Amino acid sequence: MCMFCAAVPVTAAIGANLNNKQNATQRAAGKAGIEPPAKKPIAKITLGALIFLTVGSVVYHTIFTRIFGLPWF
Repeated sequence: MCMFCAAVPVTAAIGANLNNKQNATQRAAGKAGIEPPAKKPIAKITLGALIFLTVGSVVYHTIFTRIFGLPWF
């Protein structure tokens, strides 16, 4: 498995975990009656990283294999 293909599920899992922790912090602050911390765009950043990795994977598996004669993975 190439580095791009291996990084896609890892990135998705880390992004989902960070987003879940942020949502839990927001809920806990709301229940405690204090102002929650500013919400960070974790989901959008994760989506951007996933798109970047997907494009990188497509380029790696199509263009580089034709140019350099690498075996198809």
